[in-house]
Amino acid sequence: MPTTVDDVLEHGGEFHFFQKQMFFLLALLSATFAPIYVGIVFLGFTPDHRCRSPGVAELSLRCGWSPAEELNYTVPGPGPAGEASPRQCRRYEVDWNQSTFDCVDPLASLDTNRSRLPQGPCRDGWVYETPGSSIVTEFNLVCANSWMLDLFQSSVNVGFFIGSMSIGYIADRFGRKLCLLTTVLINAAAGVLMAISPTYTWMLIFRLIQGLVSKAGWLIGYILITEFVGRRYRRTVGIFYQVAYTVGLLVLAGVAYALPHWRWLQFTVALPNFFFLLYYWCIPESPRWLISQNKNAEAMRIIKHIAKKNGKSLPASLQRLRLEEETGKKLNPSFLDLVRTPQIRKHTMILMYNWFTSSVLYQGLIMHMGLAGDNIYLDFFYSALVEFPAAFMIILTIDRIGRRYPWAASNMVAGAACLASVSIPGDLQWLKIIISCLGRMGITMAYEIVCLVNAELYPTFIRNLGIHICSSMCDIGGIITPFLVYRLTNIWLELPLMVFGVLGLVAGGLVLLLPETKGKALPETIEEAENMQRPRKNKEKMIYLQVQKLDIPLN
Repeated sequence: MPTTVDDVLEHGGEFHFFQKQMFFLLALLSATFAPIYVGIVFLGFTPDHRCRSPGVAELSLRCGWSPAEELNYTVPGPGPAGEASPRQCRRYEVDWNQSTFDCVDPLASLDTNRSRLPQGPCRDGWVYETPGSSIVTEFNLVCANSWMLDLFQSSVNVGFFIGSMSIGYIADRFGRKLCLLTTVLINAAAGVLMAISPTYTWMLIFRLIQGLVSKAGWLIGYILITEFVGRRYRRTVGIFYQVAYTVGLLVLAGVAYALPHWRWLQFTVALPNFFFLLYYWCIPESPRWLISQNKNAEAMRIIKHIAKKNGKSLPASLQRLRLEEETGKKLNPSFLDLVRTPQIRKHTMILMYNWFTSSVLYQGLIMHMGLAGDNIYLDFFYSALVEFPAAFMIILTIDRIGRRYPWAASNMVAGAACLASVSIPGDLQWLKIIISCLGRMGITMAYEIVCLVNAELYPTFIRNLGIHICSSMCDIGGIITPFLVYRLTNIWLELPLMVFGVLGLVAGGLVLLLPETKGKALPETIEEAENMQRPRKNKEKMIYLQVQKLDIPLN
């Protein structure tokens, strides 16, 4: 009788030495994705800056001014609290090389009221108050050019969008292992080339290329590890694969602190990707994919290797393998199937909005922290730490309480934390950090739960399509987020948090309109998906999430 891979793994080991070894290797891959996803916080750090005015340095040296006195005498005053400062992008139209200037309030000889003095743009560059460097300081991505920093981060999300939409087909067509090694090579090369880019344009091109392959590689790693383990361990392994990404965040904070110059930082986080090319000799092809390609003999050879590594033996009866998918009439899904019927249409709209919101809040909170935090390295480290309890809370709650209430609560906590942070005065920085960490934990939980629930709300024949379409909204959100954060902070530093707060609260309310999926079999037909909110008897069979195709996008 034909046997599934899961049947064989029950005898050969579902999560033993081989699977633990594979998890460790692929977890390293997951960790190295962190610098690409949120590395903008350090690579694009914008320090305090002011216009460079020829002659000011010489005058300051002649008069013996302190840095504070130089600022006070020669730079326009700051704007209202919480708003962009004119001194960063404007300068007095004054010839500082004149020898008639007095050392005490030199501009008084021109006009006693400085507001009447002519001002102009920074024609001679900027002075940056930082011991290190970033792409902002090197390419002067401030003032009129500040949109170029937004474009830099949006470009990597454009790459994510294109890469993740195509990776399902590519991995199914050419195999997991070949795709993994190809994306690793391109990602490593593009990362190193970006570190030595001579111009902004070249840096942008290599960043886009990184986006095209890096998320795709992360997803292939997810697919591989979930296909190597037995069905009972898939969800837990998937969550801990994302925890490895969180470890990467912590390491990134330390490396960025040790290397404050962006080129050395980029080179350091890109170089380890070449190490993953050694996986050619360490990681076998997925036996599930081999079976889907009718390469059963090779699949059985790999499964025997897995059993041998695990110290197990396979019964002689387990010799014929088949796919877990049910045979029957093949249906061709289309986008219309996601909006044709009322309940599935509602599920699609809510899921798309939640994917979008999760991405905007997750990336947006990290970017905003880089603009508003006192110590960017410690703030980044503390906020990354809260992703660990978020993962454990998901494991503890989703099979006890359910999906809907923890999901709704995590969105609402994230939204409420954003709004609360706006009203906290600046002298209570410790409280602001606590509230920000709560918001980060909430949106991390929401991001991971939407990955799970997305698969549980669609019937079998449109499940992969539904996941692809809905999850693509997270990349759309990532494209918009840099412009949302950096442009709104020019109006008011806390304005992005107010937008995030509203988005999060609305997302939490919409989640309550979805059916609870805990303890329910995955729907197989449109009719079952339409009736999910009605009481029904559970099927006396186990149905689990397939991972032969790309089905769970990034955290």
